[in-house]
Amino acid sequence: MNIFILNSGRCGSTTFIKACAHIKNYTSAHESLLTETGSRRFNYPENHIEADNRLSWLLGRLDDIYADNAFYVHLHRNPQDTANSFSKRIDFGILKAYEQGILLHEQHLKSPLDIANDYLETVDSNIKLFLRDKSRKMDISLETIQADFTGFWNRINAQGNLDDALEEWKTNYNAS
Repeated sequence: MNIFILNSGRCGSTTFIKACAHIKNYTSAHESLLTETGSRRFNYPENHIEADNRLSWLLGRLDDIYADNAFYVHLHRNPQDTANSFSKRIDFGILKAYEQGILLHEQHLKSPLDIANDYLETVDSNIKLFLRDKSRKMDISLETIQADFTGFWNRINAQGNLDDALEEWKTNYNAS
């Protein structure tokens, strides 16, 4: 079974995969097929855990391939903290792509925080819509990660070292 960690970014997805590295019966990666296109973009190995915030823009294609035959996690964090983190990254990455590519703002017409909040609302809505008919799904919050990750571990019947996995959450990877 494949597992997809759907998220906006800036919510612990890098750390999630670091924690998943302690699972022995699944492979895991963060944005492993980022540069691929076509069918190769979804060519994940079996029993793999993938976190990639760009999947929130590719949910129709993800559904075409995996439908209800995968396990989905909606990973999120306090929206204001996430927006604040994203607003520091207005000139690169996915927030730049959203502002310039989706909103077609060639220059900053809104504040970075306004853009970040709009992006987060869009991504959250996309993920919620995608998950509404999925039978294997879980909501995980960064604010309750120790309990939520333990629940995730149990739901997927993970084998490995849970204590070491939980220890990963004490390190702040990829901070703004």
